[in-house]
Amino acid sequence: MRALGVAAEGLSALGARKLRAFFMMAGTIVGIAALVVIMAVGKGTERKVMKRVNNWGPRAIMLISGGGKDLPPPDMTVTTLTLEDADAVREEVDDLELVSPMVWKLYTTIKHEAAQLRSVVWGVEPNWHRAYDWYVSYGEGITAEDVATLSRVCLIGRTVREELFGEEDPLGKRIYLNNVGLVVKGVLEERGTSPGGGDFDNKLVLPITTAMRRVLNVDYLGAVRLITAKPSLLSRQAEDIRELIHNRHHITPPQEDDFRIITPLIIAGMARGISRTLYILLLVLACLSLIVGGVVMMNILLVSVGARTAEIGLRRSLGATRTDIFLQFLTESLSVTLLGMLLGCLLGWTVCLVLANTTQISLVLSWQPYAVSVVFALLIGTFFGVQPARLAARLHPVEALR
Repeated sequence: MRALGVAAEGLSALGARKLRAFFMMAGTIVGIAALVVIMAVGKGTERKVMKRVNNWGPRAIMLISGGGKDLPPPDMTVTTLTLEDADAVREEVDDLELVSPMVWKLYTTIKHEAAQLRSVVWGVEPNWHRAYDWYVSYGEGITAEDVATLSRVCLIGRTVREELFGEEDPLGKRIYLNNVGLVVKGVLEERGTSPGGGDFDNKLVLPITTAMRRVLNVDYLGAVRLITAKPSLLSRQAEDIRELIHNRHHITPPQEDDFRIITPLIIAGMARGISRTLYILLLVLACLSLIVGGVVMMNILLVSVGARTAEIGLRRSLGATRTDIFLQFLTESLSVTLLGMLLGCLLGWTVCLVLANTTQISLVLSWQPYAVSVVFALLIGTFFGVQPARLAARLHPVEALR
């Protein structure tokens, strides 16, 4: 009961000096708010990473032309990846459900009447729809007949439809690519952001034979998408594909690969690595803010001890022990940090709501930042409050009253 009384006196002293108490808790408010926002962004980034992995395909392997990189796009100057390579992979690598070769052309101009857009062009086989689990929202997809007859047809993504056609129905309309007219036969389902952070819906898809012989005039591939029968086989199959292409392209160490093999594990690892680095940096900044706030609070408390020596001397002369004085000042310190924690959590929650409604930043609010905030507040309040409390407790009552 005595301890409760001492704590009540500490809280009463804070109430009598509201402006000083606010300045003491300002650093804690900012630091805790930053901590809440940063952890929400970290959780949101993690969710975005998993969404990108799902967009990539949890069972997908990509064999891409050009070495020396970790992610798409392909190196358009490398012409060594061929349809024969795709056939060899299909025949010699076990437990592959699908092998879908593709021709890529990055950000080339496509036109419809007066409108034009720089878009990604893919030449594909009919099994591309299954390989990407990506079908048309309306219209028809690429068929075996389209490939066999070099049909001048195409599919378009949502971005292409909006930019070139607006509210107009694009089916049956003509798009021009390299002066070749292509009739729109379908609109692809909306897919969103690519694993590399680009717009997956800014895409024009046409039969692979049309792309290679009529439009782009190439005899090599940009990539081959492979779907494994079992996700557990991804690593082993990736090594089998690497060894096979090494042999076919006559690549021997230390010669650099002219291809890349990318799996969902690589995509997730890279994305998590980047977001983790940024997350740690921001977390360190938030912790520094909390430490600075603790130092400011300690200095204000030290000044407060000097300004309240008469009060301390009077209390000691009336029977208060050194422990009572110590607990009073420590209570003030803990009260400031805990109240700062509450206000900081409220501020952080408000900032998260504003960011979620006004920006494209992905945030996920959870209980973890609030639990961490309580721990930080108690640690800072105790650590930075001990020295002022000890100084106050050591004051001699007679000297304090002079």
